[in-house]
Amino acid sequence: MAHKGIDPVLLKVSEFCSFADYFLICSGRSHRHVSALAQHVEEALARTGVKPIGVEGLEDGQWVLLDYNIMVIHIFLEPLREFYNLEDLWSEAPKIQIDLDAGSTLSSQETLTAAETDSEPIHHE
Repeated sequence: MAHKGIDPVLLKVSEFCSFADYFLICSGRSHRHVSALAQHVEEALARTGVKPIGVEGLEDGQWVLLDYNIMVIHIFLEPLREFYNLEDLWSEAPKIQIDLDAGSTLSSQETLTAAETDSEPIHHE
């Protein structure tokens, strides 16, 4: 559970903004969970040579933003995700289906690779 984000949503925002092509949005149940998710994503992608151009909110663990240029990853504490409601704010952006098998997760590298190729839906093997 420590490295599984709750209710992940991948939005293709390239038609609506100039600073990213995709937003990946998910939640954590606690400050510690949010921070652990962000650290896991950052470490997993760093092992493949991908580093963020910016990280915000890691210390607070309420809303962590990881900027990977083509993709901005938003990891929210559940109540803040409901409050800011990015999915509704960006409601015109197409949602890209993320299919996760029961008990599995979509790795950080798979998410970036799938987003770069515009594969719809994204299937996790």
